[in-house]
Amino acid sequence: MSARLAVRWLGAGALLVALASGAGAAATINIINMDGAGEGFNDPTPAAPVGGNPGTTIGQQRMNCALRAAQIWGAILDSNVPINIQAAFNPLTCTATAAALGSTGPISVQANNPAFEFQGFWYHQALANKEAGVDVDPANNDINSQFNLNLGQTGCLTGSGWYYGFDHNEGGLIDLLAVMLHEFAHGLGFSTTTNGSSGAYLGPPALPAVWDRFLFDETTGLHWNQMTAGQRMASAINTTHLVWDGQQVNFKGPLLLAHAAEVAVPYAPGSLDANAAAFGAALTLGGVSGNAVVVNDGTGTTSDACEPIVGSLAGEMAVIDRGTCTFVIKVKNAQNAGAIGAIIVNNVAGALAPGGTDATITIPCVGITQADGANLKAAIAGGPTSVTLRLSPTKQAGLSANGHVLMYAPNPFQGGSSVSHWDVSATPNLLMEPAINSDLTDDVDLTDPLFRDIGWIPRVLSVPDPTPAARVALTSWPNPAHRTASVHFDLAAEEALTLTVFDAAGREIRSLARDSFSAGPHEIAWDGFDRDGRPVSTGIYLVRLKGPRTQATQHLVLLQ
Repeated sequence: MSARLAVRWLGAGALLVALASGAGAAATINIINMDGAGEGFNDPTPAAPVGGNPGTTIGQQRMNCALRAAQIWGAILDSNVPINIQAAFNPLTCTATAAALGSTGPISVQANNPAFEFQGFWYHQALANKEAGVDVDPANNDINSQFNLNLGQTGCLTGSGWYYGFDHNEGGLIDLLAVMLHEFAHGLGFSTTTNGSSGAYLGPPALPAVWDRFLFDETTGLHWNQMTAGQRMASAINTTHLVWDGQQVNFKGPLLLAHAAEVAVPYAPGSLDANAAAFGAALTLGGVSGNAVVVNDGTGTTSDACEPIVGSLAGEMAVIDRGTCTFVIKVKNAQNAGAIGAIIVNNVAGALAPGGTDATITIPCVGITQADGANLKAAIAGGPTSVTLRLSPTKQAGLSANGHVLMYAPNPFQGGSSVSHWDVSATPNLLMEPAINSDLTDDVDLTDPLFRDIGWIPRVLSVPDPTPAARVALTSWPNPAHRTASVHFDLAAEEALTLTVFDAAGREIRSLARDSFSAGPHEIAWDGFDRDGRPVSTGIYLVRLKGPRTQATQHLVLLQ
């Protein structure tokens, strides 16, 4: 996934316009097929329908995913001007272990139209059309989007591949629908036109993007449109201090984001910021404690845990260096040696969020920075060092110390990712993080309020919440509940909704419903089991009701 400003792109092949907005949608989005005969969207290879996608060829299933993503965005956005997205499958950058999944940007940008809300800023084409009420560049489509044709082939994230279902049950594949939702958002305006590595504005004329008006550096106290080029260069790598400060995101961020992961340590400052892994046991407020031990696998870089651990780690916390093999291999080796938790230390500057999937890993795992890892190893060298992997009682994952939602600003700068994504520390995972996560759904989470900030959707000025509570009443009963609970909600109007249970760390536990509900009262039972059919433990859970116009969250205490 990447966000980059696209120049005008000339594609060859048949032109297919597919209308992708349903009844009641606020915007019409057209998908324009730029692939040639027999390739990409036109691939005739037979395929069985999967996950609600009825296509019977690979090409049809790909197009159905694009139409589905367009329909979801069309139901959320507010524009009288049709949005034209030209799309194709092409080879993109790959290695055997990593791949660019997509690349999307505006075909042109506009500034200083008298109808624009903000003067002196570049607008992505589709948003410019919405602001003006007419197509201000009718000779060109609005957005260019490409997706990796070679994904899963040898040398291109070998062994993976695209998943074409609508149900987000991708297993070890890559969820194309989630990637398309992400990429289309970049083309709609979720990116800057400013060069983050040089700090230079796009020009001529040299102007900031509307994005830059809300991109705020908490160290300097300046927005990007108030900085010099040098200040923007420094800000783009100012990890944990570059934030979004639009009113709508400011309100929604603290409501959506969960407790942050941390490692409590017996030396100053008392705790280390961490990111929970996408696999393994969920962190809790109470945490798991043990003596921290740097692992030894006896081969090559002995601290990377890429081979079975020498000796026993029974009851101890494994400290592991990043590199060489996957995160799940490292942690599984530590678990097999008896470790009760794992801390993976980054091998470059910046935060680390260990990814991967392995249902057999049952211990918690977090990632920490290279600098914090060096300090932890120094403490271990001085004697027994007891640490605790836990959820912070005071911090939220993805928020700065001042309560703003963090933007992705790693050091060194990462072209195509830095500045134009949410930070990887956010929990639950957000659609617009720089890498795909397996727990993404149709929910566009904080992208909705961000699009309100930049003008896509009407802002709610009298009530900061852009989804007024008057639309829905959500309660859980009994609360606390013993083993089972009922979730009640009362809708003001018919709406397609998902009802999902999350743990205190923001991890999805179970989807209770995904359907269209009529206006009026509804009741859905939860039997206290997770999505794998296992009873959940006693604790605090979040029940979240989400739709294009509704979002409500209720805390539920479950006692087993």
